[in-house]
Amino acid sequence: MRPALFRLSLLAAAVACAPSASGQDAPADSAAVVPIEAAPVDTLGAPFPEADPVVWAPAPGVFVAGPEAEVAAVLRPGPPRGVRLRGGVASYYGERFRGRRTANGERFNPDRLTAAHRTLPFGTRLRVTNTRNGRSVVVRINDRGPFIRGRVIDLSKAAARRIGMIRSGTARVEIERLPR
Repeated sequence: MRPALFRLSLLAAAVACAPSASGQDAPADSAAVVPIEAAPVDTLGAPFPEADPVVWAPAPGVFVAGPEAEVAAVLRPGPPRGVRLRGGVASYYGERFRGRRTANGERFNPDRLTAAHRTLPFGTRLRVTNTRNGRSVVVRINDRGPFIRGRVIDLSKAAARRIGMIRSGTARVEIERLPR
């Protein structure tokens, strides 16, 4: 989690645990929702214009009051997500490479959820989302590539099937690096 969002979640937890100003407990179903201006950035430091902030949701039944309420406001509940990487066009490679050695030394199996990337370390877990249909898959980097201009990632055939790009062969994707 980025330091700024971590501080926001700590402040939200502190405010949620503090007694209300009136001395009475507030109703459990009310909470303020105020937009937060923090936007995630890609690996090069440029902000994603369409990205929305991701912060922890307060626990059900927690009432947040006072000037810090906008800090505790939540736009999307759920656990923190990974770091977004630059998206682009994905392709897949399949049966003709079965059994060949990948760049990290293991044998390629098109039935596993693996991928090839030019620079990410081996073992990195990524969530790859097809922008056309919204389907996503989590893959592990075990090879280098793609070696075709304009492509950002090569998926195994199983991963390509999960996000629905077998028929087209390529798809525009968003890539998100997941924590270990």
